[in-house]
Amino acid sequence: MLISRIIHHGVKRFLSSSSSEVLLTYPEANPGIALLGLNRPPVNAVSLSLGAALRESLGEIKENKSLQGVILYSTSPKIFCAGADLKERLFIKEEDVPDMVRRFRLMIQDLYELPMPVICAIDGVAMGGGLELALGTDIRVCSSTAKMALSETKLAIIPGGGGTQRLPRVVGVSRAKELIFTGRDVYGKEAEQIGLVNYCVEQNSEGNAAFMKAMEMASLLQDRGPVALRMAKKAITDGFEAGPMRAGLDVEHECYLGVIPTQDRIEALMAFREKRKPNFKGK
Repeated sequence: MLISRIIHHGVKRFLSSSSSEVLLTYPEANPGIALLGLNRPPVNAVSLSLGAALRESLGEIKENKSLQGVILYSTSPKIFCAGADLKERLFIKEEDVPDMVRRFRLMIQDLYELPMPVICAIDGVAMGGGLELALGTDIRVCSSTAKMALSETKLAIIPGGGGTQRLPRVVGVSRAKELIFTGRDVYGKEAEQIGLVNYCVEQNSEGNAAFMKAMEMASLLQDRGPVALRMAKKAITDGFEAGPMRAGLDVEHECYLGVIPTQDRIEALMAFREKRKPNFKGK
């Protein structure tokens, strides 16, 4: 598969205390982009070890100031993430469940708070916690064969990884209530229509159409200033959560102040004058 060739030509690390459940790759052909792969076949069920591996990888990504974007994807065909590992949960004591759910929620919050843009490629099933993971990213792309749901009410529970809060912010309160109450499946085209994903692309013969679209979008970030991307994300996210418009404008002003003293801003002006491509350093 093409996805395998892209990953092969780069620096890669397996991140997990016990196995290779998360694959973090820095493709040589796409400098400034990190690929974060869920690698727990067959369905990438979220276990305690997968959650720990994700938090470890997110910590490394957060400290990399040269990154302009991250793509979250699955290494397994037809599956993004099937949600919680229910077999593991059978053996977890009731008194331990709240802490387990809290850690999962905090891991997704770590993803949400990454300073650079994060694109999620959904080339298959994203159920329960899998969709919550996708909702923790900035931009979502799915294939026409993708299937998504917050199906927790079918298991007599509710979404616990932020789904009850992030889904309404993405598709609206009334639509989110419908999807969470019923737990029904949403397929690719409908997901695009209701704004759950930014794009739905026709699946290809290799089964990685969403990943390839995500790579295409990430390539657009490679010519953008890393600091500017971070400040833009902070201005939008923090400004939206600040409440009233005036509060949001204050956030935007503070973020603009963050780009004024950068070397990249001067480099962009010099490059414009000299009619050349800027060489941003993330400083």
